[in-house]
Amino acid sequence: MKFVFVSNYLNHHQIPFCNAMYELLQGDFAFVQTEPMEEERVRMGWSKDIQAPYLRLYYHEQEACRRLIADAKVVFFGGTDEEGYIRERLDLGKPVIRYSERLYKSGQWKAVSPRGLLKKYQDHTRYRRQPVYMLCAGAYVASDFHIVRAYPKKLLRWGYFPETREYAVDQLMAQKKQGSILWTGRFLDWKHPELAIETARYLRDKGYDFRMELAGGGELEPLVRERIEEYGLKERVRLLGYRRPEEIRRLMEQAQIYLMTSDRMEGWGAVVNEAMNSGCAVAAGHMAGAVPFLISQGKNGLIYRDGHKKELFAAVERLLQDKELCGRLGTNAIETITQEWNASTAARRLLGLCVRLGFLEKGEAAGEISLTPPLTGPCSPAPVLSERRMKWRKQWKNP
Repeated sequence: MKFVFVSNYLNHHQIPFCNAMYELLQGDFAFVQTEPMEEERVRMGWSKDIQAPYLRLYYHEQEACRRLIADAKVVFFGGTDEEGYIRERLDLGKPVIRYSERLYKSGQWKAVSPRGLLKKYQDHTRYRRQPVYMLCAGAYVASDFHIVRAYPKKLLRWGYFPETREYAVDQLMAQKKQGSILWTGRFLDWKHPELAIETARYLRDKGYDFRMELAGGGELEPLVRERIEEYGLKERVRLLGYRRPEEIRRLMEQAQIYLMTSDRMEGWGAVVNEAMNSGCAVAAGHMAGAVPFLISQGKNGLIYRDGHKKELFAAVERLLQDKELCGRLGTNAIETITQEWNASTAARRLLGLCVRLGFLEKGEAAGEISLTPPLTGPCSPAPVLSERRMKWRKQWKNP
């Protein structure tokens, strides 16, 4: 097997990338799933019975999967904390390309822990001179690994790549409901659904004509319902409950504005990809991992500083006031996803990286594989962003 992808489980955020890899490698690709999908994800509408020709279940065929991982030319590893799956490869100096979200989601102050530093050394830093590269699934991942001095000059941009849809753009934008605002996700403290309700109250009090929908559920749902009742927003805000991924995409296709209110605990946030692909003007907090990679302030979305809800209010207010801006941001967002941040581009660039590094031969991948290192997008060099400086840079302020 040329290329083996090892991760926790196959889901709709990974399938388009895996399909592209399977096609480019002409079937010489396997996805090794290390664990069953959590029931919470299943309740959200994620399918746990995915059928794919490349899918292998480690917990059902352990020895066969172990051999696949050991013998592959390249192993792509991430999404699980169990290092045992690749330890043998690492110790033998075989090529491994890793991807990771943040090491220190709750704060880089955790880097002072001696026990934590030892663990990071054992898993990462000691392999810094080995053929091991790190793809950063989030804008602040490189900063975390820089702290532990791992992967010098081997940190590259990455992310998650849900389905990219091709639209007749004018037709898509014309069907959007005027003044429509959407929020989707689990109702968790770090996703801050309450900020959507606070935004709705602000807009109502300012006299704007809008309708907001929230799709999802979770532990904060009682609080959200209480706020809607307390603020008198029943005529403006609808709670839709959990919806299947395809239903979420239809909601995005109808919405003009999408709110992404997660804080630093959001490693990536694939809903940003999906909302941008659906032509939404996205207003997003700067600490969610996907945001600095995908959104250019004032060009294809608006970014507010995490923790500064008045900036969120102002961003959404501006989008309601300026219909031309709202449409332009949505149109440019579509281009960002369809032209660069998509599964096909990511797969071709990853295989190009493998060829440049000598892990694969050029003829082992079908289709167009660029050997020129990209400067932007997937597999381009990941900048080391300082949280503190980024939080106060002018670029995060509404233009």
